[in-house]
Amino acid sequence: MTQLEAAKKGKVTEEMMICAQREGVSPEFIRRGLEDGTIVICRNKRHTAVLPLAIGKGLRTKVNANIGTSKDHLDLDLELRKVEVSKEAGADTIMDLSTGGDLSAIRKAIVKASPLTLGTVPIYQAAAKMTEARKPIVEMTADDLFDTIEENGRDGVDFITVHCGVTRRSVGSIEAQGRLLGIVSRGGSILARWMDYNERENPLYEDYDRLLAIAKRYDMVLSLGDGLRPGCLADATDRGQIQELILLGELTKRAQEKGVQVMIEGPGHVPIKDIQSNILLQKSLCNGAPFYVLGPLPTDIAAGYDHITSAIGGAIAGAAGADFLCYVTPSEHLRLPTLEDVREGIIASKIAAHIADIAKEYPGAIEKDNRMSKYRKEFDWQGQIDASIDPKRSQELLEKSTSAMEEGCTMCGEFCAIKLGRDGKGHHRKEKVL
Repeated sequence: MTQLEAAKKGKVTEEMMICAQREGVSPEFIRRGLEDGTIVICRNKRHTAVLPLAIGKGLRTKVNANIGTSKDHLDLDLELRKVEVSKEAGADTIMDLSTGGDLSAIRKAIVKASPLTLGTVPIYQAAAKMTEARKPIVEMTADDLFDTIEENGRDGVDFITVHCGVTRRSVGSIEAQGRLLGIVSRGGSILARWMDYNERENPLYEDYDRLLAIAKRYDMVLSLGDGLRPGCLADATDRGQIQELILLGELTKRAQEKGVQVMIEGPGHVPIKDIQSNILLQKSLCNGAPFYVLGPLPTDIAAGYDHITSAIGGAIAGAAGADFLCYVTPSEHLRLPTLEDVREGIIASKIAAHIADIAKEYPGAIEKDNRMSKYRKEFDWQGQIDASIDPKRSQELLEKSTSAMEEGCTMCGEFCAIKLGRDGKGHHRKEKVL
């Protein structure tokens, strides 16, 4: 029985109780959210080494960190160190997006090493197997793809990105309207080329029931991927993106009817004025299913600083109702992320998620800020460090003022406004103020 099937029968599972305790809500709140399809619990039946993670409406906004090899950087030890950095920096999940090396062995090593919920994109492995066999990717069969998905489930992967909405019709919508940058999703591009070459429909759409059977067997959450997401502002909210989203809404209902949990992936590059409407549109078309967004990035020209761009877009998206933020690192569009890139990307997304939680009035969110203000008023430096999103960075930057007897920092010293206000309170004699 899957978590969704249990919820529909009114049963509160152990996983629901664990998630409720982690979130500070009642088990019934989690159960009802699962039943309604607005909450998912990510944990493969075979991945019992990790705690179940709830994502969705009324819960804390979650953050994902992408890791993984490429053919240019085949260093498994580095990726395992990224797992450690992801945990230390506070990511809720990681996704293994490896495209180079022995992907099966890499995934198994990450599953073994990671204490975090794990996601993958199985089509990457299916495509990699073809290139290793020196065969064109377009000759991949439906069995090749579904066998790889089964392998991911067997290995304990908790959620998988599957680009089921990339169909001949949705790709045709892009071709009819035209795009500046075309298809920027690797999975979406692979499937578009496959359909064109084989003159057949996407197997993930055509054989969707086969996919549901595999997901149900392991209680893997299907993250219905945005294979036609816009890769630049000029392509945002075009016919291809919306056509795909309409299909994902239909597929969400079919999955939930079969007891399979679903969340939806979203854009991408979106002008800031359109972020909220994109979130509301997804929630409407997909019956409130949890929304997992990459960024979104509200400008295309911040290369080297896209973690900042992403944090801006992510805060707005989260406040509008997005439930799950995929981090973007400073090296987005430029290179495979380093350890420091991973860390900076996670922190930026955590800032965005916290801002969103304040906007959504998530219990305890604003109280964290109030505690920080109290520590600042009291010049409690250790309290400020501990209360910050990144205590390590706070500690590194702290420089106390000797002129203010360490009550202020070196920015203001004895002219610290908080110190002056406190010291002057209750003094009635007139003093000369410089």
